[in-house]
Amino acid sequence: MSRRPAAGHSGQGIPEATIARLPVYLRVLYACAEQGIATVSSEELAAAAGVNSAKLRKDLSHLGSYGTRGVGYDVDYLVYQVSRELGLTQDWPVVIVGAGNLGRALANYGGFASRGFRIAAVLDADPAVVGSEIAGHVVEGADQIEPVVTRHRVSIGVIATPAGAAQGVCDRLVAAGVTSILNFAPVVLSVPVGVDVRKVDLSIELQILAFHAQRRSVVRVAQDGKRHHQGRVMPADAQSAAAGDVVGQSAVAAP
Repeated sequence: MSRRPAAGHSGQGIPEATIARLPVYLRVLYACAEQGIATVSSEELAAAAGVNSAKLRKDLSHLGSYGTRGVGYDVDYLVYQVSRELGLTQDWPVVIVGAGNLGRALANYGGFASRGFRIAAVLDADPAVVGSEIAGHVVEGADQIEPVVTRHRVSIGVIATPAGAAQGVCDRLVAAGVTSILNFAPVVLSVPVGVDVRKVDLSIELQILAFHAQRRSVVRVAQDGKRHHQGRVMPADAQSAAAGDVVGQSAVAAP
């Protein structure tokens, strides 16, 4: 996402890690506002966001927000502060290139509009898809990238194409003036200095989850084995070996 600070409020000096956590805080704050919660303590906000309260207070101090001792943070004002820092107090036209299953799902997602992102157009290279309607948008041809970006003053482009087409689409978006790109294609994009790219690879996320699931299963098996040993419940092969020893001893002791 392009982080363009609002006039009179510089975003310089804010750590990237803090910027990455701000959307999480904002999501929690929106949930608080929807529940009618007027103030929230740093401990409550931190717990809901999955961070410790000291880190949260330090993050928010970069925004000039320190809360009120014994009271906490004003939810509505903190929503404004975080939104301002993220550039969400203005409208951001977004173009989606790629109208397959993923592109369709993104276009139909209602959460973008409430966060300041307006889907301006949906494009695709497939003649069979061009002209169809998705979420109220008539799909335009991918050859219309440049005029669409100019007409809607698009600053953010979403790439939901196959890997082989992603770099070409990216080059055209950048050449047309797009400075921020959200890439769902399973490929690393090459962009010039001054262009921000955020990559979302669902298969990588699933692989990471698989790694952690595997580790938990190994630990669980090890713990189960330890409990069985403590309970004197031997595995079948150990029982067989023990039985063989008993038979051997009996044979030696037999007259």
